[in-house]
Amino acid sequence: MKIPPFLKSGDKIGILAPASVVNYKELIPGIDIMRDEWELDIVEGKTLKSGYNQFSATDAERLADLQQMLDDPSIRAIIAGRGGYGCSRIVDQIDFTKFIDSPKWIIGFSDLTALHASIYQLGVVSLHAPMVKSMTQSGAEDAAESLKSALFGSIPQYAVPSHPMNRKGEANGILTGGNLCIFAHLIGSPTEIDTNGKILFIEDVNEYLYNLDRMMIQLKRAGKLDNLAGLIVGQFSDMRDNAFPTFGKDAYQIIQEHTSAYSYPVCYDFPVGHVADNRAMLHGIKTLLQVGENEVTLDFLTEEMI
Repeated sequence: MKIPPFLKSGDKIGILAPASVVNYKELIPGIDIMRDEWELDIVEGKTLKSGYNQFSATDAERLADLQQMLDDPSIRAIIAGRGGYGCSRIVDQIDFTKFIDSPKWIIGFSDLTALHASIYQLGVVSLHAPMVKSMTQSGAEDAAESLKSALFGSIPQYAVPSHPMNRKGEANGILTGGNLCIFAHLIGSPTEIDTNGKILFIEDVNEYLYNLDRMMIQLKRAGKLDNLAGLIVGQFSDMRDNAFPTFGKDAYQIIQEHTSAYSYPVCYDFPVGHVADNRAMLHGIKTLLQVGENEVTLDFLTEEMI
């Protein structure tokens, strides 16, 4: 796996909307932080101020915006303004030739999981991390700082309190995953990820509990849970239940049911997902996960990847 060059003051970072339409005014606070505090040179994509139904632009226009930034050697990183839905509609048409020759940081979460999976297949590390819209919301200070640290080469290491449902143990492996809905959607596609020996992290938002159950069954039937090194369960926020009768289990109980037959360590309530405290995760990095009695630690072993 290749780690893109870390950023320095004055580097260019491209901002675009590769999926759903975005309200440009909601991006201004994040743009100001990256320009004024992080001292980055901002390059704005055309898709930040356009719209086509629920998308930021047509598939062809979104692809062209992303392709231009991937091919521009002066742009050292690309961050999404927001996610939503749309990356999987264009991911197979991207030409990664110049990107492979000169990798750069690709940053985002949620729908960007589809893009992270493609980049992983190319052997390049990317950042599952806050996007421009989310990095300035109340409570996002630690998440934004983790993104800045990762981009500028001061790799964050995490220590969080244990959750009562955790399964203790230690795991060492490549970190992969992201939004559970998109990750399950990739199964059977050219960018399906082999999870054998990997540390998988998952999160989701605004899903019915029965659909979460269905997605976990999909992962299980596809063998994606069989040989994990470890599992990180992030935030499953704004989950919905049937009006009547109820599903009968919450999100973590559903995940616990479908992973109970395995012995690898599992941690719950990790700060990653559609919440303010959405910490930067280096997708594709060798990682050490330690699930202890009182604390969970996650260390990115970047020195082994360079």
